[in-house]
Amino acid sequence: MVRNALLLLGAIKFEHTLFALPFALLSAFVAAGGVPSTWTLGWILVAMVAARSSAMAVNRLADLRYDRENPRTASWPLAAGLLGVGAMWAFAVSCALLLVFAAAMLNRLALFLSPLALLIVWGYSYAKRFTSLCHFLLGLSLAVAPVGAWVAVRAEMGFPALVLGLAVLLWTAGFDIIYATQDIDFDRAQRLPSAPCRMGVKGALLLSAGVHAAAFALLIWFMVLARLGSTFLLGLGIAAVMLVYQHAIVRPTDLSRVNAAFFTANGVVSVALFVFGALDIYR
Repeated sequence: MVRNALLLLGAIKFEHTLFALPFALLSAFVAAGGVPSTWTLGWILVAMVAARSSAMAVNRLADLRYDRENPRTASWPLAAGLLGVGAMWAFAVSCALLLVFAAAMLNRLALFLSPLALLIVWGYSYAKRFTSLCHFLLGLSLAVAPVGAWVAVRAEMGFPALVLGLAVLLWTAGFDIIYATQDIDFDRAQRLPSAPCRMGVKGALLLSAGVHAAAFALLIWFMVLARLGSTFLLGLGIAAVMLVYQHAIVRPTDLSRVNAAFFTANGVVSVALFVFGALDIYR
C-alpha cells in the first residue's frame, strides 16, 4: 500500500505542486488582507492539491503512449507498468470529486466554477496534439490557482487575482517551453507541435525569455494593485534573479541543465513571491 502510494505520488510529480500553491496562497492572503480563516485556508489547500493531482493523473493517462516510447519518460511508473491504468483513473476521478467537495465547502461561486476549473486542467493534456499554444494552456491551468483562491476568500472575481493569474500563465508557459526543448527530437518524430519543434531550440528559448519578461511586468502591476510595498519588492528581486538564471544556464547548444532551470529556479520564484508577499501584508 505504501509502495503504491509512493509510486502514485511519483507518477504525478507531486512535488511540482510547489509551483502553483504559493501563488494561490499569495492571492488568498491579499484577498483577506492577512491570513484567511483556518476553514477557508484549509479548503483552499485541499482544492489546490486535489485539482493539481487530478490534472497530472489525467496527463499521465493521456500521454501514456508517448511516455512509453520516449526514452526520457519510459521509466515513469505508469509507462513502466508499475501502476495500473484503472488505479490511475480511479485516483484522477477521486481527486476531481474532492475538488468539487472542497469548492462546495468554500462558497457557491467556487462550487459553480469548479467544473470549469476541471475542464481547464484536464484539457491541457490533449492540447499538445493540436497546437503549439499548449505551453500557454498549461499556464492557464496553473493560473486557475490564484484566481480560485481569491474566489474562495471573497466569493467574487478580483482584478488583482486576474492580473496575478495572467502573470502565472506566462511564467508557466515560459518555463514549460524551456522544459520542452528536451523532447524536440521525439516530438518532431511524433509530429507534436511544441514551440521548440515549430521554432527550433534557439527561437523557443528567445520566446521563453520574452514571455518571462512580460510575466515579470505583470507581477509589478499586481504589486501596485495589491498595494504591496518594499518587502514584496525584495521577493520580486529574487524572482528576477531566478528568471535570469534559468535563461543563463540553458543554451541552444547545452540543454544539460534544463531540470535545474525547471524545478529549482521556478520553485524559488514561487516561494519567494509568497513569503515576501505575506511578510509585506504584516508590515
